Amino acid sequence: MFEILIDEEADEFLSGLPPKSQKIMKENFKKLITNPFPGNSGDKERLDLPINPPVYRMHIGRSYTAFYHIDSDQKTVMIDVITTIEQAHKLYGRYG
Repeated sequence: MFEILIDEEADEFLSGLPPKSQKIMKENFKKLITNPFPGNSGDKERLDLPINPPVYRMHIGRSYTAFYHIDSDQKTVMIDVITTIEQAHKLYGRYG
């Protein structure tokens, strides 16, 4: 079991969304508690970037993307950025 932590700016983004979108986001973040690593579902992916710790992304619905990293020793998942899918594609360059 992993603890989910949310960066302050990511939390501000989340808080600014409509209640229905917030609920969908939080339901998806709960999936990270039991397994934050990519698998067969296709909604989580490790980005192929030369940085440590590795950055992962999770598509949420067809509208949003969350970027996060995992601390396996501390059993935490830190959600670093939540953004629209369109903005996420621009951020891929920031992480590379």
